[in-house]
Amino acid sequence: MAKPLVAIIGRPNVGKSTFFNRLAGRRISIVEDTPGVTRDRIYADVEWQTHSFTLIDTGGIDLHSDDIFLSQMREQAQIAMDTADVICLFVDGKQGLTDDDREVADLLRKTKKPVILCVNKIDDISQQDAMYEFYELALGDPFPLSATNMMGLGDILEEICRHFPKEEENSTGDEQHVLQLAVVGRPNVGKSSLVNRLLGQTRTMVSDIAGTTRDAIDTLLTSQDGTMYNIIDTAGIRRKAQIEDASLERYSVLRSIAAIQRCDVALLLIDARDGVTEQDTKIAGIIHDEGKAVVVVVNKWDAVEKDTNTMERVRKEVLDKLKFMDYAPVLFLSALTGQRTHTVLDSVDQVYAQSCKRIPTGILNDILADATTDLQPPATNGRRLKIYYVTQQSTCPPTFIFFVNDEKLLHFSYQRYLENYFRKSFDFTGTPVRFIIRQRKKES
Repeated sequence: MAKPLVAIIGRPNVGKSTFFNRLAGRRISIVEDTPGVTRDRIYADVEWQTHSFTLIDTGGIDLHSDDIFLSQMREQAQIAMDTADVICLFVDGKQGLTDDDREVADLLRKTKKPVILCVNKIDDISQQDAMYEFYELALGDPFPLSATNMMGLGDILEEICRHFPKEEENSTGDEQHVLQLAVVGRPNVGKSSLVNRLLGQTRTMVSDIAGTTRDAIDTLLTSQDGTMYNIIDTAGIRRKAQIEDASLERYSVLRSIAAIQRCDVALLLIDARDGVTEQDTKIAGIIHDEGKAVVVVVNKWDAVEKDTNTMERVRKEVLDKLKFMDYAPVLFLSALTGQRTHTVLDSVDQVYAQSCKRIPTGILNDILADATTDLQPPATNGRRLKIYYVTQQSTCPPTFIFFVNDEKLLHFSYQRYLENYFRKSFDFTGTPVRFIIRQRKKES
């Protein structure tokens, strides 16, 4: 099940980033007393008791400024509100209720989503009377806190988690598995066009305007062999005519996160004319970190001048720039003309099967013995790494536990060697592979 998304919303300089950093456990957002410092949505995974969720920090909402950066922050805050499952509205308990607070609260009420009113900068219990005026916002009981002093965080976390859906509500029981397929990428790389080709009919709006699709759209597809796919067409963002800053493309990342988290396979679309951009790398990194199977799709191949070696040259360039994802198959197609789009679902099926693959322990240890014979484990300061045995813990992605004499002796380079040896032996095309290293106490 995808992790719930929790967005931190509010006007500038009310302590949103300080709260975010406390929960994230490290200083991710810049904290400064200057309004507008946090210009991008920043996200981090947070765990509280038995719950896990993704927390999104946003820049402050200034509804009336014409400043280009503040208008961008309004846009990215709106996207966070659109995609969030729970919203935390931050207000300043020392400054008191403002007209801007009222206007932001009006926006949040229209979302029909759970909103938790967080009155920040209540640094002492004697200051709690200051929060009563915030009842005027009609968002329920306000929660006092001091993000700086970490007071009141537990109550707010409990309230956040109270609004998460129960896992059993999403259980499908013995129903046929529907393969969740997320189509992700930068704005205007042809995501909706490819979805329409796969569906064989126009089910989503297709346009050359970046950001036409504002929200993720789910469409069910049943193939001729009976395989069921839920195709998630993720949104880009609206690019306002007066804003030419290419940094706006970064805002598509958050829309991809939720789709990637709940998918079985991700189709990462890249524009053949642009090659792999920084934004493509960022989205690929999310797919890899989430452990999802992936197919890289180089779209708009019809718009590229080609010779006999062009495809292999571009394939190498793509994988060179996505070194951490060099296990991914690369398809070249044109969603516009339909060229090679018939190969997509076959590739999806193949990488999903690899992601679900389970290897018997006996065979795993036979291959491990071959690997350590071909290249002896490293030694440090006279101590040599010993790998006692390996077993598979889980699938999607395939995850293996190695029991060793000293985990510090397993260098990254040798771990990479073992991964490559496993891939050569078991394939695992299109899926990440996870290794967990456990140190076993020496038996007496």
